[in-house]
Amino acid sequence: MSHPCMTCGACCTQYRVAFHWMESDEVTPGGVPHQLTEPLDPHRLCMRGTHSKPVRCVALDAEIGVYSRCSIHPNRPSVCREVDASWEFGKASPQCDKARAIHGLPALSLESWAWRDGADHPDAA
Repeated sequence: MSHPCMTCGACCTQYRVAFHWMESDEVTPGGVPHQLTEPLDPHRLCMRGTHSKPVRCVALDAEIGVYSRCSIHPNRPSVCREVDASWEFGKASPQCDKARAIHGLPALSLESWAWRDGADHPDAA
């Protein structure tokens, strides 16, 4: 099995992705590609596609519920790094659950992460 986010992508179609302009690669080497952003206010940028309806981040390469990848994953904004998948770190994520429900996907559970138990526990057989 693979990480549940690799077959989801729902969060990237539900939320505005806003962040401080200093995260842009125009200011910070290796930052968020500036050409994929738009101004939000004097201090923040947002990812194109996330400031109007329908929301869909320009960096998302996905068929929701089938496959998903962030085309700028290593350079994604800090707010994207802060959204956890439900139960990935031992607790539910209301953002994840809501986005998945909107697309008719079931909420993730502890069992969604059973595939990695051996990797997380070096003493496992």
